[in-house]
Amino acid sequence: MNRYAILEKTIFPLLAPILATIIRSAPLCMLEEATELRLRAGQPLMLQIGDKDYLLGSDGRPVTDLKAAYVCTREDLVQTLQIVSRNSLYAFEQELRLGFFTVPGGHRIGLTGQAIMNDGELKALKNIGTMNIRLARAIPEVAAPVMPYLLTGSGRVFSTLLIGPPRSGKTTLLRDIVRQLSSGVPRLNFSGVQVGVVDERSEIAACRDGIPTADLGPRADVLDGCPKATGMLMLIRSMAPQVVITDELGRQEDAAAVQEALHAGVSVIASVHGRDVEDIKERPFIGELVRHKFFDRYIVLSSSPTIGTVEMIIAVKQDALLLKRSDGVRECG
Repeated sequence: MNRYAILEKTIFPLLAPILATIIRSAPLCMLEEATELRLRAGQPLMLQIGDKDYLLGSDGRPVTDLKAAYVCTREDLVQTLQIVSRNSLYAFEQELRLGFFTVPGGHRIGLTGQAIMNDGELKALKNIGTMNIRLARAIPEVAAPVMPYLLTGSGRVFSTLLIGPPRSGKTTLLRDIVRQLSSGVPRLNFSGVQVGVVDERSEIAACRDGIPTADLGPRADVLDGCPKATGMLMLIRSMAPQVVITDELGRQEDAAAVQEALHAGVSVIASVHGRDVEDIKERPFIGELVRHKFFDRYIVLSSSPTIGTVEMIIAVKQDALLLKRSDGVRECG
């Protein structure tokens, strides 16, 4: 299924009718590469491609003049939110508190608006003023170049931390790593292992009613919408995975769960927001995992020249650079 067909099935039906009409009319080449769609009340409709944003006119074509752009109305956002929530915002109270929805296809819709507080805690959002629709991408074989660096000669999987800024392709890469570990990689004589996925934000597996809509292969078990720390330990105790995969580590309990999984002999592959290894090293909690070399591999990603660019791969225990993009160094070992 091509990119336009995926958007036609998963995104266009969620938009207010006028927005769906405009986006459908955007140039196909832009829709193929689009990463985000931003709706702001009283502001131009905006399509994001990598690090660049484009204003769209009423006919769907990109424009440079603010006056020529289609301006989103409050009603556009209200209608879209009603469709996404199936006219039952009460049923989505948890999502409103977290500030995002995840919809079929793995697309995440971020929200901003007026905060509703109770005893100093955020309970929900109302009067939504912005919706940021992050468009998930499934790219088969995107992980193929990194798989040789993730597997030992005996078929064990190296524990790996993916490091990259937002929109650098971490989740897309994770999704295909899951698929290849689960399905096997014949060219590497790797037959596949049992993989446990903790998908707290429903972005990796894009589950619907608990069933992944993304292709994760035959050996993947998914805990959807479950906090990472709780989910990792649940999977280890109940499903006996050889590898646990999750995204966006950050909290103290996440770091503790990673350590417990590794001590149990389970490989962990996860992602974290950051520019490079030194950036992560200074963070609380996750920085401890880096400083004490709990992972075997670091993969550093960027969005330049394209999303998902692998800047470097590092063998942590050996303190060895296995791949560096800038000078083309490739030293396998």
